[in-house]
Amino acid sequence: MYAAHFNLAATPFSLTPDTRFYVGLPQHEAALAVLNTALNAGEGFIKVTGEVGTGKTLLCRLLLKQAPADWQLAYLPDPSVSPSELRWALAAELGLKYSANIDASQLLQLLQRQLILLAQSGKKIVLVIDEAQALPDDTLETVRLLTNLETERRKLLQVVLFGQPELDQRLASQQFRQLRQRISFAYKLPVMSPAQIRFYVRHRLQTAGATPALFNRFALLAINRYSRGIPRLVNLLAHKGLMLAYGEGKSRVTGRHIRFAAQDTEDTRRSAAHYLWLLAGAAVFSAACFAWVLR
Repeated sequence: MYAAHFNLAATPFSLTPDTRFYVGLPQHEAALAVLNTALNAGEGFIKVTGEVGTGKTLLCRLLLKQAPADWQLAYLPDPSVSPSELRWALAAELGLKYSANIDASQLLQLLQRQLILLAQSGKKIVLVIDEAQALPDDTLETVRLLTNLETERRKLLQVVLFGQPELDQRLASQQFRQLRQRISFAYKLPVMSPAQIRFYVRHRLQTAGATPALFNRFALLAINRYSRGIPRLVNLLAHKGLMLAYGEGKSRVTGRHIRFAAQDTEDTRRSAAHYLWLLAGAAVFSAACFAWVLR
C-alpha cells in the first residue's frame, strides 16, 4: 500500500510475528537465554508470561527457528483442546499417525515408546504451547502428567508454556500446586521503555530499507505515550501513522498522524481522547489568561 511511497522493501510494522524484524531488546534476549539454559539443563517445565502484545509469539517462533538439530520440537499454537486432542497433537508432531482404533491407554504407551526411541537417538523432545492461559483445566493437568514420562536419568518430555498473566493467576491456585512446583525456570516479559521504543521503531524501519528519520521526534513521543510500551500497539500506531502520511502525500510521519491513529485504535483511544481533552483545556486556559492580561 504505502511501501513504494516510502521506498520500503517490506512492511515494517505488520502484526504478523515475523522473525526478520526481531529486535534484540534486553528483555527478549533475557527470555531466550532463560529458555535455552533451562532446556539444555533438561528441566521439565519452563514458563514465559507477559501482557498481550509483548512479543511472546515472536519469541516462540524464534525458539522454534533457532532450535539446535538435536531438539525435536512439538508446537501447539491452539491450546483450546481436550486431553485426547492434546495427546494426538503431540503424537502427530512426533511422527505417529492417527488411528481411531487406539484408546487413551494405548496412545499413552505409543507416546512413551516414541519418546524413548527419540531420546535413544539423541533427541531432546520439547513441547511448546503458545497462549497457554487458554488451556482447559483437564488439558493442563494432562500436560503435567505427560512430563511424568521419564527414564532413570532424564525427562522424556520438556514443556515450554507461553502465556498471558492469567496463566500465573491460574497456576497460583491450589488446584495446580503440583504443576506450579515443577516450573523450575520462569520469566516475565516487561513492556518497553521510551528509549527502547525509539530503538524498536528505527530498527524495524532500517530492516525494511527506510531511513530512521521517517518518523519525526514528535511521532516517536506520541507512539510512546499511546502504546504504553507494548510492541503490538507500537506496530499498530506506526502502521496507521504511515498510512495517514501516505494518504496525505507526506514524506514523514508526525505526532499529529500518530494522535489520529491512536483515536482509531481501540486500546489507545481513551488515552488519545484524554490527551486531546488536556490540550483543549490548556488552550482554553491560555486564552482566558490572555484575555485577563488585556483587560
